[in-house]
Amino acid sequence: MDMSTGDLNPAAIPTVPANTQGDDRWMSLHNRFVSDSKDKEPEVLFVGDSLIQLMHQFEVVVLWVGTNNHGDTPDQIAGGICAIVHLITNKLPRAHVLILGLLPRGKLPNPLRVRNAQVNALVQAALPSLPRASYLDVDPGLVHSDGTISPQDLYDYLHLTPLTYRSVCQPLHRAITALLEQPAL
Repeated sequence: MDMSTGDLNPAAIPTVPANTQGDDRWMSLHNRFVSDSKDKEPEVLFVGDSLIQLMHQFEVVVLWVGTNNHGDTPDQIAGGICAIVHLITNKLPRAHVLILGLLPRGKLPNPLRVRNAQVNALVQAALPSLPRASYLDVDPGLVHSDGTISPQDLYDYLHLTPLTYRSVCQPLHRAITALLEQPAL
């Protein structure tokens, strides 16, 4: 896995999503978040895709990306996540980056579940090369014993329901609190 930012890894290149809705919603939200955060000093910064969008709130950066990299291999996705961590730590050298594990997805077992599990394993294996970064598995047990995921947990088998967000946020809150309470972050 090439974790340098100079590679040609497509998962390490920032890309604006296609404007499939015709309303430029991604750029509109991005511009709003950038504008809202100007001249502020937050204690926690959330970086991610639509799964983390509703959890926005700088000594700890929470990173939750990769589940939407459909055309990329697990190595590319993990390399992209590592490239983001390196970029963050270069820009914010005192920040600790908390990488959230990718969740399983889909009603039934499928290749995306396997890919996400492989990405999680690769990111965890790369942690020794990622200074000031840690990994947190936030899966509250979404896959049932029969291999299915319930729409009560992931309403479209990808996005979390409010109850599942609460289940995911409990260990996340504990981890962030522990990091913020450390004397020399």
